[in-house]
Amino acid sequence: MEVTIDKNSGYCFGVEYAIKMAEDEMADNQKLYCLGDIVHNDMEVRRLSDKGLVVIDREDLQCLRDCKVLIRAHGEPPETYRTAIKNNIELIDASCPVVLKLQHRVKTAFDKMEKQEGQIVIYGKKGHAEVIGLTGQTLEKAIIVMEDKDLDQIDFSRPVTLFSQTTKSTRGFYELKEKIEERIRSEKGSLEEMDFNANDSICRQVSNREPQLLKFSEEKDVIFFVSGKKSSNGKALFQVCKGVNPRSYFVENEQDINPDWVRPEDSVGICGATSTPMWLMEQVKEYLLSMDENPIEAG
Repeated sequence: MEVTIDKNSGYCFGVEYAIKMAEDEMADNQKLYCLGDIVHNDMEVRRLSDKGLVVIDREDLQCLRDCKVLIRAHGEPPETYRTAIKNNIELIDASCPVVLKLQHRVKTAFDKMEKQEGQIVIYGKKGHAEVIGLTGQTLEKAIIVMEDKDLDQIDFSRPVTLFSQTTKSTRGFYELKEKIEERIRSEKGSLEEMDFNANDSICRQVSNREPQLLKFSEEKDVIFFVSGKKSSNGKALFQVCKGVNPRSYFVENEQDINPDWVRPEDSVGICGATSTPMWLMEQVKEYLLSMDENPIEAG
């Protein structure tokens, strides 16, 4: 059995940066609060919890005083910063630079749309941490869309500015863009520049993984996609693998692997989401190699 880990898989820059900031802070203070799971991977969350990272929610934040709280890569709405000032909380801000830039763009577009009686629409998952941070820039007025039925929330007689959660599918964004354009034409009879402004705000480090995964998955007999079940990025990228390789399996760790899924002569590929740690993919690789009497390590 030949087992290869996809060299392009694993943490994106934002997640890697947030985890390093957390570990550096805990090396000095041992205990650190984190607003939400630092990454959508339960095994990594448990590893950091053992080091002293305490996960809290927004209600918990209201009750904390005189402590340090990490803001993860997903970013936070303005309300979080106001609470921190009021409660004398020191924020360790690990917001991804890509997300921070997008928040600024959304805020600027919202101010413009308010003057034009327009609407901000965000292609993303309602309740997702990044989306909460983005809607916070719009006084919670942004319209969140994921499926066709969500489009009914939009008033197509008024101007629309579209953004995307940074980790969404590029194809999904452009399909949504076309549907909005069609609905505006249907409503107004034409589509003018002032009617619709679409902003592809998907992180290229994330979107570039789709073509890379397609090639990787086509080259292997079996694919094990390692990801936490909470990761929307993981779910989307797994479908990319499954689309070209029917023998693709979604696993959280090596315990999810059914030995019947692989044969000794198979070439096996291991890949993961932007929230999947490399150590976990290595763990899955070691397990697969241990199953085979004549393993071949490849990368």
